[in-house]
Amino acid sequence: MYTSYFGFQENPFNLTPDPRYLFLSPHHKEALDHLLYGINERKGFIAITGGIGTGKTTLCRALLGQLNDSIKSALVFNSFISDMELLETINQEFGINVDVAVGTKKEYIDKLNQFLLKTFSLGGNAVLLIDEAQNLSCTVLEQIRMLSNLETQREKLIQIVLVGQSELKEVLASSSLRQLDERINVRYELRPLDRKDVRGYVEHRMVVGGGRGNLRFTNGAFKTIYEYSKGNPRRINALCDRALLVSYTRDEFVISKGAVRKAIEDIRGNLAPESRTRDWPRKSAQLLPVFLLLLIILAGFFGWAYRSHILETFSDKRKLPILLPKREAVSLFLDEKSSLAGLFRLCREKMDRSNYTTDNVPLVLFSFDTKIENYSMFKKSFRVLLAHSGPSQSPSPLSADTASDPVPSNRYLLIREVTADGAVAVDSEGNDRLVTRDFLQTHWGKKVSWVYPCENRNVDLMKGMGGQGVLKVQKTLKKIGYPVEITGIYDDSTFRNVVEIQARFGLMPDGIVGPRTKALLYQMLD
Repeated sequence: MYTSYFGFQENPFNLTPDPRYLFLSPHHKEALDHLLYGINERKGFIAITGGIGTGKTTLCRALLGQLNDSIKSALVFNSFISDMELLETINQEFGINVDVAVGTKKEYIDKLNQFLLKTFSLGGNAVLLIDEAQNLSCTVLEQIRMLSNLETQREKLIQIVLVGQSELKEVLASSSLRQLDERINVRYELRPLDRKDVRGYVEHRMVVGGGRGNLRFTNGAFKTIYEYSKGNPRRINALCDRALLVSYTRDEFVISKGAVRKAIEDIRGNLAPESRTRDWPRKSAQLLPVFLLLLIILAGFFGWAYRSHILETFSDKRKLPILLPKREAVSLFLDEKSSLAGLFRLCREKMDRSNYTTDNVPLVLFSFDTKIENYSMFKKSFRVLLAHSGPSQSPSPLSADTASDPVPSNRYLLIREVTADGAVAVDSEGNDRLVTRDFLQTHWGKKVSWVYPCENRNVDLMKGMGGQGVLKVQKTLKKIGYPVEITGIYDDSTFRNVVEIQARFGLMPDGIVGPRTKALLYQMLD
C-alpha cells in the first residue's frame, strides 16, 4: 500500500528470507565466515544456531549465492522427514537420478557416493545444508552422521551444515547423539543485532528496496525500535512495516518515535504496557476487599495450626536460642552469594594491582569441570563447588573448632591463590587461611568457576587466522609448557595443542579458541 507512496520499488520490510536484504552485522559476518571456512576447509560438520527471527535462513540463502561453481549444493528446508525421504531429497537436490519406485537406502547412498567421488576428482566440493534442523528426528540425525563417512583417506567428500534454533544444541547434546555432536568441528551461535546496528539494518533494507532517500527515521524512532525488538531482525521488519503504514496514513515522510509507538500498539492489539499500567489502580481498588478477606482467612488458619508455638512464646517455658561462639560461625564453606561476591572482589583487586582498567570491560563468570590434578596450573582466584554435605572427615589444617563445620549443599571453597602444598582459601569473614592439598582432595567437587574480563569476546580464533590474538594464545601455551612456535599464525601445531588442552579440561576439542577457551588460558597466565 505504502510502497509507491514512499518511492520504493518493493516492500523493504518483507518477512521473506531474501538474501539481497542480508545485513552483515558483526554477528552475521562472523557466522558467514564460519560457514565459508568450514566448507572451504572441508571440516565435515558445521552447526549454526540462533533464536527465532535472527536471520539464519536468510544467511543460508546468501551463503549459497557466494559459493563458486565448483561447489555443488543441496538445500533441505523440510525437516519433518524420514531417513529415506532425506536421502531421496538429497539426491534430487544434487540432480542424481534414482528410480523412486525401486530405490533402496543402499542404492541412494551408493549413487550419492559416486556423485561425490566424481565431484571430488574434478576438484569440486559438495555442501548439504539443512534448515530448521532442530526438528529432525534422532533416526534422521543418525543417518546424517553416517553420510559423513563418505570420504577419502584425506578429505571429507561432503560438508554438512545444520542450521536451527537454539534447541538444536540441546538435541545434539543428548547421549544418543554423542557421536554426531563430537564430529561437529565448526559452531556459531547467531545473536540479535546490537543497538548501534539497528539503524544500519533499517537503512540497508530501504536502500535495497529502491528508496530515494526522502524517507527517514528519527533517533527516537530507532531507540524505540531497538527497545521493542531487542535487535531481532524479524521483529524489526514487522515493526517498521507497520510504522511506515502509520506514517502513510498521516501523510508523513519522517518516521517519528510516536509513529513507532503507535505501530507497537497496533501489533500488540492496543494492549500496550502503558494502558495496562493505567488500569492497575482501578483494578486494585476493586480487588482490595477480596485481598483483605483472604488475609483474614489465612491469619485464622495459621493461628489455629501454630497455636502451641504462639502460647509457648508467652509462657515461662519458652526455649532460648543457642548462641554459638563467634569463632565457630567463621567457616571456609561459603554459600552461592558470598562466594560469588568474593570471587569478583578478588578479581578486581588483582586487576587493580596490575593497573588493568576494567572500564567498559565485562567481567564474565565461567565454570569448568576439572580434576584436582589440574588445579596447580591456576594462576588466578577461583572457587570450587564442594563435593558433599556433612562434616569433614579428612585431616584438616584448621583448628578443631573449624574443621568440624557442617558442609551444606551448594557450598564453595573460595581460593585466593595456589601454593606449593595446597592453597590460600578465604573464609566467611574475608580472612586468608592455608589449606592443604589433602583438604582440597577431600572437598573437591570438580566444578570450578572464575571471572574473566571478556575483551574481544565476539572474535573466535581458528586455524589459518593470524594477528595479535593468535600471538597471545601461542605465548600462553608456550608459558604453560606446550611446545608451540610463536609465529602469530594459527598453524597445525597451535591447533593440536589447543585441542589437547581443551580435551584435558572438558571442553569441546574443536581447536577453536572461543570465549571458554580464552577464559581457560587466561586462568593459567600470571
